Amino acid sequence: MKLTQVLSGVSLLSTVKEDIEILNVAYDSRRVTPGSLFVCIKGFETDGHKYIDSAVKNGAAAILVQDAAYECCVPCIQAEDTRKALAQIGANFYGHPEKEMKIIGVTGTNGKTTVTTLMKSVLEFTGKKVGLIGTNENMIGSRILPTERTTPESLDLFALFREMKNEGTEYVIMEVSSHSLVLNRVFGILFDVGVFTNLTQDHLDFHETMENYYQAKRLLFNTCQIGVVNLDDPAGKRIKETASCPLLTYAIDTESDFKANNLRISPRGVIFDLLTNGKTLPARLGIPGKFSAYNALAALSACVALGITPEKVIDALLVAKGVKGRAETVYTRTDYTILIDYAHTPDGLENIIKTVKEFSQGRVVTLFGCGGDRDPVKRPIMGEIAGRLSDYCIITSDNPRTEEPMAIIRQIEAGMKQTDCAYTVIENRRDAIRYAIETAQPKDCIILAGKGHETYQIIGKEKRHFDEREVIRDILADTADNNPQ
Repeated sequence: MKLTQVLSGVSLLSTVKEDIEILNVAYDSRRVTPGSLFVCIKGFETDGHKYIDSAVKNGAAAILVQDAAYECCVPCIQAEDTRKALAQIGANFYGHPEKEMKIIGVTGTNGKTTVTTLMKSVLEFTGKKVGLIGTNENMIGSRILPTERTTPESLDLFALFREMKNEGTEYVIMEVSSHSLVLNRVFGILFDVGVFTNLTQDHLDFHETMENYYQAKRLLFNTCQIGVVNLDDPAGKRIKETASCPLLTYAIDTESDFKANNLRISPRGVIFDLLTNGKTLPARLGIPGKFSAYNALAALSACVALGITPEKVIDALLVAKGVKGRAETVYTRTDYTILIDYAHTPDGLENIIKTVKEFSQGRVVTLFGCGGDRDPVKRPIMGEIAGRLSDYCIITSDNPRTEEPMAIIRQIEAGMKQTDCAYTVIENRRDAIRYAIETAQPKDCIILAGKGHETYQIIGKEKRHFDEREVIRDILADTADNNPQ
């Protein structure tokens, strides 16, 4: 593809003097191959402009910069914004696959993974070929692809779109993070449906204020044809007042287009009456918790926006499965229950503990930590929530990254000490899980919060294998060996 074709629609501050052939596009100099266009992106830890010489050495045929034009032996073009440019270049280079499929984007602090997974189940139930992009994994139909972040960088996203379309995908359902909206990873995409779940405290290390966080989420509704919002959430009400697209609304406590009445919650899931368009329809989802009802309503509303009848969606939800690491019960053949959940925000932690309290017949024991190099403000808040709602807590590590684990734990403790909850501190997460199992009482429900689907711990800059399911299995096997019948 010619350079002018690759750069079509990009806002440039300099002209293309030599219309050379471009064989590849890269924003990482290590991925540059002969004939590549290297796009310099300014990141959090480094700046692509520092790697121009490396890119040229690896065979870059042209360089796109945001800073002043760089003097080198290959054409160097200056763009107004290389992040926006990268998205436009990706769309051009891969032939605009986003225009050949229905694209659904789901944003919000909590619920994105479950809502996208439920929507995939519903659409597949109706015979559609569906792609999924999200925190847990990327999928084309049943084929699982690796994922590094909730929303891929724009160039990688368009490459994935092209791969999906080439395999016959009709619908793509993707989680759209607040980071991706601010950093223009989804720039230029017109979503067929945009979904908002909720807004609670998270990512303030990046956004700094809740208002900035809200404004980031709101951006999705400037780039979709129809929106779906949760009216029980204050931010959802704000979006309804300001969105530039038509909206469908859902709620449990507020009058809306899709409303859940008579909600019943059990360990086996949720049952409710769906009120919509003057009709009452019985609905059920086999995932426990009030938040599961919200997730079901979000998925249902979005699928109706795509033209599927509410009755058909309800039929599909009856057979929909839960998501790994979201209210996931680990079967242990013991007289207590162990549940793994990804809850890593104040709201997420509160939701899962309240859900468990609704059906637990014994103590609720919450084991959790907070991630390092992330929003420190939420740490005492999560400590207070866990202490106020649990019968016993175990504070431990959760991806401490480059922070000192005990420093994080002390911040959590500050909130825990505001409650009367008994707790213990065990920095090593494996040892903490062993302690929870060894001290479990009959009918207890032990919540392992924070890791969810993750199968690693990040300590320093090293990602170490750590799957809580394997840890539980190994501890139980070791306990059985040491206590023979």
